[in-house]
Amino acid sequence: MKKVILLIVAGLFFMSGAAIAVPSGKTLEFTKSPMGKVTFSGTEHAEAGIKCKECHNPEMFPKMKQGTVKITMSKIYAGELCGKCHNGKRAFEAKKNCARCHKH
Repeated sequence: MKKVILLIVAGLFFMSGAAIAVPSGKTLEFTKSPMGKVTFSGTEHAEAGIKCKECHNPEMFPKMKQGTVKITMSKIYAGELCGKCHNGKRAFEAKKNCARCHKH
């Protein structure tokens, strides 16, 4: 019985951590862009009313682990990945605002 309870508690712990992605107060840094480092702010996205599942789904970012999806500007400009929102309608347009994400 103790093993079953332990497994349930462990499962809930891992599920809760996976469901959070980049919560408010946390950031992710992407440092491999030749245009400069990109910092993803969980706080900014949460304050804008974005829920984790809006991006973490089978079409965009299926796994909540950095590096599992190759992010390219061509995909973003085509309205994929970050470009789904950063299209000038829901959020600032990525194509005309490089310096808002890429910091030197």
